[in-house]
Amino acid sequence: MAAFVNGGLLEGGAGELPMGGLATVSVADERAARRYDARAETVASSPIAPWADAAEPQATFARLRRLNGRACGDAACAAPARSLHCGLSSVSVPRMRTRRSKATSLDIAHRAGVSQATVSRVLSGSPLVNAETRKRVEALVRELNYKVDRHASSLRTQRSGTLALLLFEDPTPDESHINPFFLSMLGSITRACAREGQDLLISFQQLSDDWHADYEDSMKADGLILLGYGDYLAYEGKLEKLVAQGTRFVRWGAVLPDQPGVSIGCDNFSGGRLAGEHLVGLGHRRIAFLGGASSHCPEFFDRFRGCDAALREVGGAMEAILQVDAESFEEDGYAAARELMARGGRFDAVFAASDLIAIGALRAFAEAGLRVPEDLAVVGFDDIPMARFASPPLTTVFQDTKRAGELLVETLLRQILGEATESITLPATLAVRRSSGA
Repeated sequence: MAAFVNGGLLEGGAGELPMGGLATVSVADERAARRYDARAETVASSPIAPWADAAEPQATFARLRRLNGRACGDAACAAPARSLHCGLSSVSVPRMRTRRSKATSLDIAHRAGVSQATVSRVLSGSPLVNAETRKRVEALVRELNYKVDRHASSLRTQRSGTLALLLFEDPTPDESHINPFFLSMLGSITRACAREGQDLLISFQQLSDDWHADYEDSMKADGLILLGYGDYLAYEGKLEKLVAQGTRFVRWGAVLPDQPGVSIGCDNFSGGRLAGEHLVGLGHRRIAFLGGASSHCPEFFDRFRGCDAALREVGGAMEAILQVDAESFEEDGYAAARELMARGGRFDAVFAASDLIAIGALRAFAEAGLRVPEDLAVVGFDDIPMARFASPPLTTVFQDTKRAGELLVETLLRQILGEATESITLPATLAVRRSSGA
């Protein structure tokens, strides 16, 4: 009895199928079995494979049946099969797929000669493991290409290994609805999450939505990072709800007394003072401010107060007629500058609460025939990338978005670990360019 696959004769040791793999045996029909004895003589005279016993045909047939019974429960049988025609029945041998088993922490522990708990401590960065053991375990992790089973880990720790970034939509002129200031911070947050082995879920929200829903209880995320907020007084109530329900969160924004939750923010008052001192140093005394100046927008208000403090040091002050509300996008800056000129108040410099407002104002001044910086100086706030390419290039107050993104992630992860956290204020610096005439 010859067994062929793709024209080749298969041979195997006594009592086992060729290729060392599992096999399924199917009898074509009951008539084939009944004809077995009549064909035994033919089988005995043919060049049969060694595992077919010509002298004891019934034993051979029984052996095939037993092999079939052992094989049929194995997952490998689901693989596409190749048929071996032996004259008795059709013997199917599956295509064997060589699959390398994934290494487990138990494998690493065995190879390293340590406990599984020690391996877990090394992987979590615990300081309780000595340097030599850590080095040995880490080498095996690399050698075996070990990956932590995130699903099993989340079940064990009741953590998802995911942080959620809630980005609130801004009324931008395009369809992005993202303030460009947050784009560089978003990149920093993403990189910080990757370094910490965390996934990042980014969710766009409208301030009118019920965005303070339970991310943690649904296991979507272990904590929240909040960027943008619009009217702070409306936003504050939702922050209080997050605190009340025990949600771990950190936000980018002004650091305020008795605020709900933890904030990472810029020193807006000092930044405003820097802008005011710069303009005062250039001889300007009638400085207009474009942006909100109330508790509804505390970051803008602090910038306004900082500039006012600089003016007061030389006997001046910000004037109500020279302050025009504006939100942080170009159209508002353009409209605010036109409103400022329409009021008729005299001014020789403009401090805009954001770069986007300043860029919109530059266009309005150009249309009105005012030259910057020859006729008036303009200073912005944020130092977004396009500030360098404005016409003229914009003097502005720099906020360190890279460090801000890192701190947002680090602070939230400390909260998740149960550590105490507090708000952090980052310093502001001045980036001097041509728009101020310096």
